[in-house]
Amino acid sequence: MCGRYASFREAQDLADAFDVEDVTDAAAEVAANYNVAPTDPIRIVLDRAPKPATADVEGGQGHLVEQGTAEAAVRREMHLARWGLVPAWAKDLSVGARMFNARSESLAESRAFRKPLESKRCVVVADGYYEWHKTPVPGTKKVDRTPFYIHPTDGSPVAFAGLYAWWPDRSKSADDPDRWVLSATIVTADARDGLEQIHDREPAMLTPAGVATWLDPTVTDPGEALAVLAAPAPAVSWHEVGTQVGSVRNNSPELIRPI
Repeated sequence: MCGRYASFREAQDLADAFDVEDVTDAAAEVAANYNVAPTDPIRIVLDRAPKPATADVEGGQGHLVEQGTAEAAVRREMHLARWGLVPAWAKDLSVGARMFNARSESLAESRAFRKPLESKRCVVVADGYYEWHKTPVPGTKKVDRTPFYIHPTDGSPVAFAGLYAWWPDRSKSADDPDRWVLSATIVTADARDGLEQIHDREPAMLTPAGVATWLDPTVTDPGEALAVLAAPAPAVSWHEVGTQVGSVRNNSPELIRPI
């Protein structure tokens, strides 16, 4: 949890909804996906305060900036990231396959998530997500798993609280644009507002006010950032969907239709 979601809006629609100023080509061109799974490319939004360039710092995709721009205005950007956070100290990308979620209760103590909580927060943008309700089958050890599609009641896009990181592929040269890999994770919390009927956990969903604070680069205190997750979440609705969503080979609008 959360291990599957749907993201099918056009990048410009998302940019308009989240007041994004800059959209990378990769984020603009990614195809609609009704069955996003860990390690897939995902769109994230972040607020970036420019910093002076150094010889080899984070920031693939053109994010090294000119010296003397530290006072420039913060800009809201949309990027394409790999789902599953890969810390800078990781030996390879495989670490990210286990870090597609980050429990809110342990962010401040986690080696992988503590620093991103302070300075690399993002929102993962989506249209809705899937969760499976488990029901024991009487007289057996089996469990029935019923999938549900959960989405904002008002039809707006979802803003999942997320964290991001840049991982340096040390097999590539410092001037190779593919040297830096951007990855992200979705923060989860205890389910509430009726969602606990389906599952005991939920992705942390943010209101517009919550997005503003979560992305604010001047907020560096972990406690202040975590307080955003305790605020009321957007209203959501849900319905049962077909079991086809259980396979990543299936990817069509049929996956979100009520059965």
